[in-house]
Amino acid sequence: MLRIFHDTHYDFIRWWKTAVIITAIFVIAGVGSLLIKGINYSIDFTGGTLVQLEFKQPPNVADIRAAVEGSGVKNPEVQQFGSNREFTVRAQDHRDVSAQSAGAASVAEEIKSALTARFGPDAFTVKRTEGVGPRVGSELRRGAAIALGISFLVTLVYLAFRFEWRFGVAATIATGHDVLTTLAFLKIMHLEVSLTVIAAILTVLGYSLNDTIIIFDRVREDLKKKRNESLYDTLNRSINETLPRSVMTHATTFLATLALLLFAGEVIRPFAWVMVFGIVTGTFSSIYIAGPVLLWIERKWPRHASTAHIAPAAAEKQRPPRDARGRAAPAAASVAPTKR
Repeated sequence: MLRIFHDTHYDFIRWWKTAVIITAIFVIAGVGSLLIKGINYSIDFTGGTLVQLEFKQPPNVADIRAAVEGSGVKNPEVQQFGSNREFTVRAQDHRDVSAQSAGAASVAEEIKSALTARFGPDAFTVKRTEGVGPRVGSELRRGAAIALGISFLVTLVYLAFRFEWRFGVAATIATGHDVLTTLAFLKIMHLEVSLTVIAAILTVLGYSLNDTIIIFDRVREDLKKKRNESLYDTLNRSINETLPRSVMTHATTFLATLALLLFAGEVIRPFAWVMVFGIVTGTFSSIYIAGPVLLWIERKWPRHASTAHIAPAAAEKQRPPRDARGRAAPAAASVAPTKR
């Protein structure tokens, strides 16, 4: 059987400060961009009409926009969708959203008629039409927020039963890190937040949490062995012990999502992008966020009954004196006087 990264002794925790600086820069860039311009919601959440078009010849984007605006649709969003012959037209103006609630085909037919008049009836084909009313979009947005909130609550309850509170807080903070980095990634990549993307975010949270739990479970097992080592060393030992499993799992999952990203098409591509990034950020947070946070909590609120968390210097003071051969010397109080 092929065994990779077996019996390694990498000092992962050593680089936690560098890792935190890198992720902080990434999150600040993404969240700062969100503050300037909010999340790019799809029509699933805002309501509106989407029409996917495929032209026989590559058109001019300005001509598409001018034709749609001429039909009365205000501020249409025209985007290339895959090849230079495929485009999507979104009508998300509040007046168009209100008109959409009257019938799914109303706004879409206006867009199609305007493009037919401009380019001709045989110049393009309509590949897909979506229409969401304002009330439905609002309900979907609220439902997505509730789903994310419930996932955090279930995570806290599960970790409270599975581990003690120190591990639970560290894992929850690592999960929050994954949410922030994923939102920053969505903004930096200009990805549209749809129901598919929300499903990808929930999948990433579960994937990252599972990786953190596996490492923490090994930490708990190593602590029970009562080794005379610091929690820092125990964390490094546990990460190295689970490294072969982590590498194999992440590599196979990454290849599967990469195949989706490259070959599944534009509709599923945002889901694949979030999943590919989620594998990276989930692995990162399990090592460089959850572990250091657990160390900080242990230093702030140490467990006095456990010798597994004694710092190396303190542990050295508690060890019995040893002779030149490294054997423990008997305590002075236990040496009986010799009779002459």
